[in-house]
Amino acid sequence: MPALLLRSDTGRTLPLDPHRWHDEATPAERDLLAALTGPVLDVGCGPGRLVVGLVRRGTVALGIDPAPGAVEIARRRGAPVLQRSVFDPVPGQGRWRTVLLVDGNIGIGGDPVRLLQRCRTLLAPSGTVIAEVEAPGAGLAHHRARLERGGTCGPWFPWAVVGTDALPAVAGGAGLLVAGLVHVPAEQRWFAHLLAASRPGGDHADA
Repeated sequence: MPALLLRSDTGRTLPLDPHRWHDEATPAERDLLAALTGPVLDVGCGPGRLVVGLVRRGTVALGIDPAPGAVEIARRRGAPVLQRSVFDPVPGQGRWRTVLLVDGNIGIGGDPVRLLQRCRTLLAPSGTVIAEVEAPGAGLAHHRARLERGGTCGPWFPWAVVGTDALPAVAGGAGLLVAGLVHVPAEQRWFAHLLAASRPGGDHADA
């Protein structure tokens, strides 16, 4: 079967690793999940591998994804998921301790600042957004993209790519601070921990 590609309307192939979607969590992801504080909201959860991994650990978690096929697969795997966009009403607004944006999902909607602003409204006051970003030098790029497999193409949608170098400005625009950045060389992945720049009462988060 031909590979699934994410392609910009400029013809550029964008970062995508679809083989992970239907597998179990990777070693890096298992380490990440082990350190998470629940409840956890997985935004753009796809077939639900991380939600399943969290539930197996006894962590309260929920996945959301607008794609009906992905939601159906996730539910068959035993993952608690809802079919909806992150910009739709989401249960527990203001009470999630962790919001996940992995597999490039910081690009959802093509406007990372708007997306992170929305995630911030979902967080508990001391909560954390964990966002997977691209390697240093990737910068910030906005795209019109689509999924392609062989000669079959999906509809165009807005997408964005955020590198570690662009993240401080993007997070700052959403009222968040980069509290930490974890590089996993074995998988060539970068995970950023983002905290609210200010908390109720005007206290500043520690960066």
